[in-house]
Amino acid sequence: MSRLSHPGLRVVARPAPRRPGGGLAVLVVVTVLAALAAPHAQALRGLVTDGLPAIAAPERPGARPASGSRSARAVAFALAQRGKPYRWGGEGPSAFDCSGLTWAAWQAAGVTIPRTAAGQLATLPRVHGQLRPGDLVIYPSSGPTRRHVAILVGRGRIVEARGRGIRVRSTRLRDGWLGAVRPGAGP
Repeated sequence: MSRLSHPGLRVVARPAPRRPGGGLAVLVVVTVLAALAAPHAQALRGLVTDGLPAIAAPERPGARPASGSRSARAVAFALAQRGKPYRWGGEGPSAFDCSGLTWAAWQAAGVTIPRTAAGQLATLPRVHGQLRPGDLVIYPSSGPTRRHVAILVGRGRIVEARGRGIRVRSTRLRDGWLGAVRPGAGP
């Protein structure tokens, strides 16, 4: 405590009380939030940039879907599943197989699609022309169903539950696919 004096006036200045751990608590909270968000940074970054007002323009190849669209919700869901284990027949929330991941992503977007990769290829509208985020890309497979499916997330990247021992991941779009379908596009 310091004392300031002036003839006829006496002022006592007291330092502001310190709150124990105030700054440290904020630092800990920010660090924990950053650690929790780190695995989802790409999805969060996409959601933040998609949340900005859009200026109407022609869609460019590899563009992210419009914020709030069904395809944007499906893509965001799929991206958030990265790192989860593969499990045959898995529909989430803790593990997925390939078609379980695409089925759950589109369910989260409010669109019902067939549960299997073969069913998705056989019944959903085929993509003719440029692929868009949210499209499902079906590959031949040596597995029991003979089909593997992944969801396009944009810029030549897919999210897939590839197989046993491989966690859900984002990887580049590979050549050799059988076809692509667009859930929610109508007949």
